[in-house]
Amino acid sequence: MADRAALAAFLRARREALQPEDVGLPRGRRRRTGGLRREEVAALCDMSVDYYSRLEQPRGPHPSEQMLTALARGLRLSLEERDLLFQLAGHALPSRARRGDHVAPGMMRILDRLQDTPAQVMNHLGETLSQTRPARALLGDQTAYTGPARSSHYRWFTDPAARAIHPESDHAEQSRLLVADLHSAYSRDGGDSGVASLVDALNEKSPEFAGLWRQRPVLGPYCGTKRFVHPQIGTLELHCQTLIDPDQSQRLVVYTATPGTESHTDLQLLSLLPVF
Repeated sequence: MADRAALAAFLRARREALQPEDVGLPRGRRRRTGGLRREEVAALCDMSVDYYSRLEQPRGPHPSEQMLTALARGLRLSLEERDLLFQLAGHALPSRARRGDHVAPGMMRILDRLQDTPAQVMNHLGETLSQTRPARALLGDQTAYTGPARSSHYRWFTDPAARAIHPESDHAEQSRLLVADLHSAYSRDGGDSGVASLVDALNEKSPEFAGLWRQRPVLGPYCGTKRFVHPQIGTLELHCQTLIDPDQSQRLVVYTATPGTESHTDLQLLSLLPVF
């Protein structure tokens, strides 16, 4: 059973412990008390202010696992704090497999400081867990997918529209890189894992993937230049820098451009464009 009073107290304590600069927000001159405002937490969690406020009062609805995951991410909870959040809300603890969806607070703090840069946190299945606004403007909202389509690897080989983000002449190399990435994860996690299930699904649905999988491609230099096609800006040449968090099987991917190039100028326009 949910303990609404304890849940409300826990949410309030975590909100008051966070400072605006902890989550990449300006403090502002009129802020008289420490901690975040309710509307700021609601925005970080992608939920309405009314919904979050009712959880803290406590008179809110029984939050779903999806809402609890959003709260854990927005409040920058550790894994232990996330488990307590689920307990207080009357849900079973997330399994070890699902813990890979939880972005570590340290990784989120880095992402918070990259709000003017295309950056996103992804797990070992190619699922995007969190994005900066410029990343959504460049790549689209990759956190909105459900089911197998959460994986960018799966979308690439099963949805032709997913390939529009790269020039057609780069598609073959991108396919090889994605398969090599899955081979590396499969070798690490073994045949009884989420990676194995993803590989089985792709072998069944995509002859292209199946052929490349049999070739066992190996990842080369990971930070090479990639070309992206944006519907308004056009083609950008970007470098992909990656920070690996081995404990969480996650990576922080940051896209940058060489200063002085046209792509560097165009990249700065992303923050001004609507998210598609």
